[in-house]
Amino acid sequence: MITPGIPDSEFIRGQVPMTKEEVRALSICKLHLSESPVVYDIGSGTGSVAVEIARLCKSGRVYAVETKSEACALIKQNIEKFGLENIRLVEGMAPAALEGLEAATHAFVGGSKGQFKEILAALLKINPRMRVVANAVTLESISDIQTVLKDFPVKNFECLQISVSRSEKAGNYHLMKAENPVYIFSFDLDGGDKA
Repeated sequence: MITPGIPDSEFIRGQVPMTKEEVRALSICKLHLSESPVVYDIGSGTGSVAVEIARLCKSGRVYAVETKSEACALIKQNIEKFGLENIRLVEGMAPAALEGLEAATHAFVGGSKGQFKEILAALLKINPRMRVVANAVTLESISDIQTVLKDFPVKNFECLQISVSRSEKAGNYHLMKAENPVYIFSFDLDGGDKA
């Protein structure tokens, strides 16, 4: 398969949150990936976004940044399951965990632990022309992203809200079961020359 959209059931999950298949596909689409990107997947969770990107961009490099030990173990298992050699797990909390990594061309922020402003400031310093996609599911995260972005040089800003429902069998019928809506923010940093 050369498109994103690995079924959620293919990932080893445990109790760690995961960006669901349809949201993952649209988020990756909004990253506008090049053939050989360097991508930070911040708040990687199960590593589902990192795995999808690494499969699509075989000559690219992906850094799965995660602080929870249970999630890090799952990322390792998913990297192994999908046989990917172009993903590196970075255990630690962003933005500190980004120090010393090669400069990214793209960043996906799936979770920020309330550090979105600090993460964005670090990304701007690493590469002032980086493409960024950030997902949010809570009202607090949505508000935080909107507020923080006012203080940063960005262009090509877009915010989408996606709601997905899946059919579920109920006797002889099928009902649509809704997933939580997700906000997808995408933009280019516009801070000067590339690092």
